[in-house]
Formats: sequence, structure tokens, C-alpha cells
Amino acid sequence: MALAVILFFSLAQYAMGADNNSVWKIHDWSRPRPAVITPPTPSTPQQVGLAPSDAVVLFDGSGLSNWRAMDGGPAKWIVKDGYMESVKGAGYIRTLRGFGDCQLHIEFMTPTPPHGSSQGRGNSGVFLMGKYEVQVLDSYDNITYADGQCSAIYGQYPPQVNACRKPGEWQTYDIIFKAPRFDENGDLLQPARITVLQNGVLTQDNVEIKGPTAWCSRVPYSKHPQKLPLALQDHGNPVRYRNIWVRELPAKGAPDAYRKELIFGAKELQKYVGVYKRKGGGQITIKMKDNMLFASHPGGASGHPLYAESQNRFYSKFVDLEYEFTFTGDQVGSVKLNVAHAGWQEYKRVK
Repeated sequence: MALAVILFFSLAQYAMGADNNSVWKIHDWSRPRPAVITPPTPSTPQQVGLAPSDAVVLFDGSGLSNWRAMDGGPAKWIVKDGYMESVKGAGYIRTLRGFGDCQLHIEFMTPTPPHGSSQGRGNSGVFLMGKYEVQVLDSYDNITYADGQCSAIYGQYPPQVNACRKPGEWQTYDIIFKAPRFDENGDLLQPARITVLQNGVLTQDNVEIKGPTAWCSRVPYSKHPQKLPLALQDHGNPVRYRNIWVRELPAKGAPDAYRKELIFGAKELQKYVGVYKRKGGGQITIKMKDNMLFASHPGGASGHPLYAESQNRFYSKFVDLEYEFTFTGDQVGSVKLNVAHAGWQEYKRVK
């Protein structure tokens, strides 16, 4: 009898179009439709493809304006003929902008003729959030340890198959990355996950990342910001990259999921540190901690982190405040504060 009642109730729900996981009925015409975008066009060996219309283009062959050295200084890789190339001794480079959950497209070419063997041949790497590496290596007719070959999650997961093209041919990675989640105490709530397609072939299927990748060691998770720069590795081999773009993905509960976050170096951030006062009263103190700026206001919001949208414009995620800095030469002279979009008030730097 109970089974019959349950079955009747379930059929009734189906007939009414009820959906336990949604406020929308099945085929509900009032349900909002997805945004319309222009999809990407694929690259050919001779012609670079186009990014989708909603992507952030990180490298289109014209320069390194979106890239920095790891300390925030100028990137020292070579740009030539529509590609950039790692330079031995120049160091890793990273994006000026930070990213969390994302879809990343990147094309690479290992050197031809090939030189070296194992990890010494066409070695580089793509680091999500600067911490979680998808290995780049010339693995065409080149034997190395399984969790270090091309398309491996370095030191953790070998690729499902070796889908490498010959050295000197352009290859593609299409990566879906879900960033780790931490609670307020820094405890891990959810590990990072990565899906990788190399040259259109699935090589990593939504694998659970065990922590930051490293050589010959297991590194535990430690709390970090929701967004961090992508990085490319200089491993001493002249690996080339082109057509790099990224799409930020929705993250439940993450405010400003699509708002730009630029990650400056400590030297550049130091310019903003100081005390700012407003005519008629009011003070803002800006300090730096863990390579981030923090602003405090006596009698108001205290110690909230600032996120850079440009060299002049910063914002807070946790209180409705916007900051616009004015430079005199290379020095910050003042800042305008917009409280809850009520209007801008200027504060002069006093020290």
C-alpha cells in the first residue's frame, strides 16, 4: 500500500512538471535563457584560432602586457611571430590577473629538433593558481616517469593516454579547473579538481588534486585566496606558447566571481601603503600583509583586504567600498573613497 502511494505521488509530480532541485517547471518558458556568445574557432598549424567572445585573452601574440615575472616585475620571455618562448634563466611568468574556477585554453610547441631525454626534453608546465601543475613535456618517443610526462598532473596523476604530437608541432590543452575551497579557519572543505583534454583527447577526467604539485614530495593544502595568477614554467627549454585564453566559471557563493583581480608584486603594492586624511575629518590607513593591501577606517570597516581592478582602482569584496588612487609621478598622492556608491570623497596622503 505504501509503495502504491509513493508511486502515485511520484507520477503526479512528473505530470505537473515538478522539479525538486529547481523552482522552474520542466520546459518552463519563463525560465531565463543562457547568454549568447560567439564560440571559438580552432587553430591550424598555420593560423591561430579566435577565443570565444566571453573569454579573457591572455596572449594573442602581440606582447606580454598580461604577464609578469613571479615577483611582479617585467616578464623576460621572448615574443616573436605570434608566439612567446621561455628563456633559460628568465624564470617562471605569471598572469597579472588572478583566476579561480575557469576554463583554460593554451597551445604549446616543444623544440625541434629535440634535445635531451626524459625530463630534460621540452620541459615546461601550466600552473593553475600558480600551484597545481599540468605538465608540459616532449613525450613523443621520449620515456620518463608516468606522473611526469606530458598532460600529467605533476607527481600525482599520469595521463590516461599519451596524446602527444611530434616536437615542432602545435599542441593544445583545454583545461577545466575547479579551485579548492577552505573555511574561515583555513581547513580544506573541498579539494581542487582538474579535467584536461590534450589535442582533443581526454587525458585527465575530473581528478581530485591532493595538494600543490611538487617534485618528489607531497605538499599539503594551505588556505589561499579564491583567485590567484596562472603561471608558466621556465625549465631551461625553449618551449613556445600561443593563443592563451580563459573563461571564468560561476562559483556558488563567491561574490564578484567575474570581477577582475590583478595581482601586483610587493614592490608595486608598497606604493599605496600610508595614511590618508580627508578635509573636515576622516582617515584611511592602508597597510600590507601577505602581499595584499588592507584598509582600515576608525569607527568603520576595519582591516578589509583590497582587490585591484586596475593600477588606480581597488575594491573590497566584503564591504561596499571602492577606492580610486591618484598618482603624482610614480607616487600615490591621494585616494578617493566611494561608500556604497553614495559618492566619492577625497583623502590626501599625509605619510
